[in-house]
Amino acid sequence: MSDGADTSEAVAEVAGDKSARPQGGGRRRQWEDEARDALHIMPLSAIPLETPGLQHARLIKNVRLQTVVEMFHDVQTGSGQVSPRHLTAYFESYKEEVERDLVKIEKIAAASSFDVYTSRIELRRMNIDVNSVESLTLSDRKKEELTNYMRVFTRPLVEYVYGSEDMQVQDVKDIIGMFSNPNRDEALRNLRMMADRLDIELGEIPQFLEEYGDIFLSLAYFKKCLDDIVPEIQRFLSWMAEIRSSTEVKRDARQMRMLDEISRDLTDISTSITGRFESFDNRSKDFWRDINAETFHSIRELIASHHVTIGGVLCGLAVKMDLWKARFARGGGGPNRRMEFVKSEILPGLSHIKSLEQSARSASA
Repeated sequence: MSDGADTSEAVAEVAGDKSARPQGGGRRRQWEDEARDALHIMPLSAIPLETPGLQHARLIKNVRLQTVVEMFHDVQTGSGQVSPRHLTAYFESYKEEVERDLVKIEKIAAASSFDVYTSRIELRRMNIDVNSVESLTLSDRKKEELTNYMRVFTRPLVEYVYGSEDMQVQDVKDIIGMFSNPNRDEALRNLRMMADRLDIELGEIPQFLEEYGDIFLSLAYFKKCLDDIVPEIQRFLSWMAEIRSSTEVKRDARQMRMLDEISRDLTDISTSITGRFESFDNRSKDFWRDINAETFHSIRELIASHHVTIGGVLCGLAVKMDLWKARFARGGGGPNRRMEFVKSEILPGLSHIKSLEQSARSASA
């Protein structure tokens, strides 16, 4: 529970379906889109639950990378958070339903990230159908935001079929429409050649393009998250390094060592995950140099196998950098205040992020 809001009253209101999310169509849509596009939020509406009111709550990762149930979020009252295991105390009229729901909630709560791609993987493991759940897809606004990132992957596709012609492509739907009715004989020949190399029928090309678009949309989403986070990490490291000028800190070898370790870990994590994306780019280029079913299945499986670790690493970094920006919006802060923040908010959970990245690096070696 945060910002002084009363938990029992807050949850009572949620159980009565009064204040679990913003009222009004525009604000409600903004609330839902925020959850769909975030690394650290998963709406419980994505899970079939029995307890009334819980469908309007959200699972979120806090700065220590612990999973809590956010019962409400409001500018005035803040964020009402409850540990999953404490939910039964606030839904006394639905104890049996809550107990059954908790089995599902605690399983998904163990995920390292709540981005839509990781959430789909985790829910499929629980035999939950995810194909028709809108909250497990990126919002239209986010997809538009990723247009420039997607061009990296759509450009070679367009060039393969249409040569060097500069086609106006916004997203994969445009490509599917364009390829469904190619306007040149050469393009049709190239599509037939692509179908032959992929060992599929010409009529299956749109389905291939959908699959191609989905896998690379996920890569574009994560790459955008990475590009947003890395500059923040660099600024944080500079801000943290200024603590060293404090006479008190200089005299404490243990604190100096802790600062060194955090700086080294954040730098190593950023460098490693950036390298992973460079590897994905190279593999996608290899595919277009030698199009065949095996290379496509290989790159699809490669990227999908990294969803969970990429999501977990980026989620952990994002929640920590977001809190740092919120607490120190204008920079500044005395050495003691900075050191306390680093120890209490940055250090906890950092080893988990590091181990996730190391496990992915080892698996790729």
